Amino acid sequence: MSSSIDFYYHPTPNPSKVALFLEESGLAYQIRPIDIAKGEQHGEAFRAINPNGKVPAIVDDGIAIFDSSAILLHLARKAGRFNGDPSDAGQAQLLSWLMFIASGVGPFTGQAIHFTHYAPAGEAYGAHRYRFEADRHWAIVEAHLATRRYLLGDAYSIVDMALWGWCRGLQYLLGADAWVRYPNVARLFNEINERPAAQRVAALAARFDFKQDTDAQTRASLFTHGLPTAAA
Repeated sequence: MSSSIDFYYHPTPNPSKVALFLEESGLAYQIRPIDIAKGEQHGEAFRAINPNGKVPAIVDDGIAIFDSSAILLHLARKAGRFNGDPSDAGQAQLLSWLMFIASGVGPFTGQAIHFTHYAPAGEAYGAHRYRFEADRHWAIVEAHLATRRYLLGDAYSIVDMALWGWCRGLQYLLGADAWVRYPNVARLFNEINERPAAQRVAALAARFDFKQDTDAQTRASLFTHGLPTAAA
């Protein structure tokens, strides 16, 4: 019998992917909430698990794993589910699209959101740069989904879970225009949202009293580049 997984969680895009996998797979886990608005991700105990000071992270049978893509790959292997076609060609596609989301879709969407909603006034270059790259990456996903149900074809996988985690970010960035511009992404997002596991994930945040205010403490906790010592 496998031991329970400690899952370090906040209801933001990257932890949501991992929460979806855990709910889909039925693996036993315990949530360890990390309130990033209060700076709990910078504490010494959490930095021992993830030296990058970001969620998500897990500890599985004493082994610490951080970064959502690494966690998804580990859990898919552990559960033997949602890990795509096992052939070399199938795994090449899984890794390619998973890393495309990890290195492109997620970071550019996140930075576009930052420069659009949080950067000081006058940061026009950054806003334009990241918005352009976010749009470019999502357009690639949209075109790919035009000819298949899921990102890897007919089978639901960790790649779809990884994309799903960022779909709310696309809405936050573009508003109602997101699903007009990216209808195939919307189709996949809505299909996953209807799954019981996704509905359970949507209810997770309400179980914890995460800070909601975007005040000076929140900004200092999330945007450490503005502090004299970033890792304080």
